[in-house]
Amino acid sequence: MQLKNPMLVVTDMDRTLNFYREVLGLRVELDFGANKTLTGGLALQTLESWREFIGTDRVSFDSNSTEIYFEEDDFDAFAARLETLDVAYVHPVKEHAWGQRVVRLYDPDRHIVEVGETMNSVCRRFMNGGMTVEETARRMDVPLEYVQACL
Repeated sequence: MQLKNPMLVVTDMDRTLNFYREVLGLRVELDFGANKTLTGGLALQTLESWREFIGTDRVSFDSNSTEIYFEEDDFDAFAARLETLDVAYVHPVKEHAWGQRVVRLYDPDRHIVEVGETMNSVCRRFMNGGMTVEETARRMDVPLEYVQACL
């Protein structure tokens, strides 16, 4: 068994493609009309074709029960660029207990999109701020070997 692609059902393919291109820099790799696969493996499916596939009109959006997750090395630049875009935030940039900064957005169909700082970047940020490897491991609640591997 092998996971191939996460897939999101979308009400307006062009609007959704524009969001993922403008906000995350993704582009279409495979175009099957009603289904498109973007860089990174994210697949988009039109609502009309999805309803036909599953045999019902009962499709819900805006459930806040799942998300798709991306990581960004230059999180500060990404967060600053977001401020120039018209996006709907689930929440602004926040820092989790382990030190990783994240932001969550809604895509045009209110699927949650999380963008987090890479864990390597978190380690570097703490180390550049004067923490030792041991202090960084404690702060992030990870094994010392994990921090050493990140560096």
